[in-house]
Amino acid sequence: MVIELAENYGFCFGVKRAIKIAEENKDSATYGPLIHNSKEIARLDKDFNVGLIEDFKSFKAGDTAIVRTHGIVKDELEQLHKSGINVIDATCPFVTKPQEIAQEMSEEGYDVVIFGDAAHPEIKGVQSYATHGAIVVTDVEDVKKLKFKEKIALISQTTRKVEDYLAIANYLVPRYKEVRVFNTICNATFDNQLAVRDISEISDVMIIIGGKNSSNTKQLFNIAKEKCSDSYHIEDENEIDYSWFEGKERCGVSAGASTPDWIIKNVINAIEKRVN
Repeated sequence: MVIELAENYGFCFGVKRAIKIAEENKDSATYGPLIHNSKEIARLDKDFNVGLIEDFKSFKAGDTAIVRTHGIVKDELEQLHKSGINVIDATCPFVTKPQEIAQEMSEEGYDVVIFGDAAHPEIKGVQSYATHGAIVVTDVEDVKKLKFKEKIALISQTTRKVEDYLAIANYLVPRYKEVRVFNTICNATFDNQLAVRDISEISDVMIIIGGKNSSNTKQLFNIAKEKCSDSYHIEDENEIDYSWFEGKERCGVSAGASTPDWIIKNVINAIEKRVN
């Protein structure tokens, strides 16, 4: 069986940057999971003593707090700075941008509409920057149920599917006087989604590697599933079911933006050892 990696996969710029920041700040703690990959978080704890704190109030003056890649709520960031805590911001620049847009557009009187998952930390953070509030929608059907002012600013979660975002924009544009659509889906998301679409079209089975709570990994899996019905989302080699490969000639592999190379290699090695 041929095993082939997607042309683009794995760690994105923002995650690489955050990992480097964490490794350079031993004996610290991240506020919330630095990235959505529990295995990599455990490695940082073991090798660099970078812990994980879920409640920002647990940090004490003099502590070093690393802000996760997905960002945090504006008020919490301000409180950390005011509490004598050494704050190191590892928020991905692609996430900082929609935060800035949300604040600017809200202050200019636009209804801010955010396409994404309201429960996701990135969206909680972006929404908090909208001075006069923001509405979060999950699809175009949500939008159809709502009424807005004449001016709308549309922002997307950085890891959403482009097609779904365009569907919302296409619905709003002809119905309101002014709709400003901001391209806040990051380049790595574009590239990884295109690559997984291409490889899944020629694969008999697809393996998508990444955290089960990783939004961008879920999107890759959904795209793969559209093109290849035998697609599976795993976190590491321990979740492989080798019956997936029976009678298959070509296996495509991709990984989410928070998936380190060592996990990807472990998965490929495990498949090669048992199947070939």
